[in-house]
Amino acid sequence: MKIRFLTALLVLLSLQSCGYYSFTGADTGNAETFQVNFFQNNAQLVEPGIDRDFTLRLQDLIQNQTNLSLVNENGDLIYEGEITRYYIAPMTATADSRAAQNRLTIEVNVRFYNTLDPEKDFEKRFSFYYDYPANALLTGAVREEAIEEIFLRITQDVFNASLTNW
Repeated sequence: MKIRFLTALLVLLSLQSCGYYSFTGADTGNAETFQVNFFQNNAQLVEPGIDRDFTLRLQDLIQNQTNLSLVNENGDLIYEGEITRYYIAPMTATADSRAAQNRLTIEVNVRFYNTLDPEKDFEKRFSFYYDYPANALLTGAVREEAIEEIFLRITQDVFNASLTNW
């Protein structure tokens, strides 16, 4: 009985010393709030609505993986930036020199400010791509799947760069 109590006490004390880490590996330090400013779409090829979608997905990811509260201003952690690239290019060719696959690439420039620890501030570009058959149009379900996968990867990369030590 005494051993169980001591073991439980040691586990409790060791968890207490871990600081503000979450099970996702996020280190929010002493931050309690975050804000995600609107990511303007400055790409040459403008796809309507992706600026709003990216902003919301980044907010959702941070809310779901941390205990930080979302605020509109004066956040302890601030994310801002712009979508700088939305580009479609042929990737692989068939025997008769036609495209067999196309690739959608989206690039986002992110500025991260940690008002409590300015040494962690950065400005960095994140990008990812999605390949789809050349005979498919980038509309409807194909477009939604492409943007969903790209934003999933980019937002996770932004999260890792700003809140983990990876």
